Amino acid sequence: MPKPKQKRARPRPLIEVRHSSIHGYGVFALRRIRKGTTIIEYLGERVSHRVADTRYEDKDPDDNHTFLFTVDSRTVIDGGVGGNEARYINHGCDPNCESTSRDRRVFIEAIRTIRPGEELSYDYQIQRDADDPPNVDQIFACRCGATTCRGSMLDPPKPPKQRRPAQRRRKAEPERSASAERVRTAGRRLPARGVARRGRSSRCRRPARHGGAVRGRKLVWAGGVV
Repeated sequence: MPKPKQKRARPRPLIEVRHSSIHGYGVFALRRIRKGTTIIEYLGERVSHRVADTRYEDKDPDDNHTFLFTVDSRTVIDGGVGGNEARYINHGCDPNCESTSRDRRVFIEAIRTIRPGEELSYDYQIQRDADDPPNVDQIFACRCGATTCRGSMLDPPKPPKQRRPAQRRRKAEPERSASAERVRTAGRRLPARGVARRGRSSRCRRPARHGGAVRGRKLVWAGGVV
């Protein structure tokens, strides 16, 4: 008689969600994760920046909780709607993971070997806005506990631009007519005036880098192979 086929044992899950000392829930490794492993894809409803702004316009301005993740200038992933475990990965200033974008999909990859029981983290790189309140760094305070912690989930402030040495004044040019000005600016897109900030969608997590195409490459994560 032929031997009955043995069922293949399911691989042990790579990660699990549980309470975190950093913030609320976190994601922890259940087994050793090698450097370079694509751990999980960031899933959720894909919406426009305008929809994301409208959806969370009534949110308390002092609430730093966000599941929004920028894909590009048109699309945001809302991990709060149809999302997976990836939305619970906390921010870290000395992270063991990074977010990458491939073919408009976002993945979380290990940038060093992660030990069992270690919490996963990556840099959210939340952008700053010109009209941020003075206490914005307190609102988005980081509690990762790393020795290199910058104290905030926001991008580091950009250094002030250095003033260029004053140049000699040129002789005043004769005034151009309106028709000449139109010709001079034709084919050049002029900057828009009074552009409003992007509201809630500006408080998105952002990919650390943009990789190549997914096609033809196996991506191993907690749910199997993509």
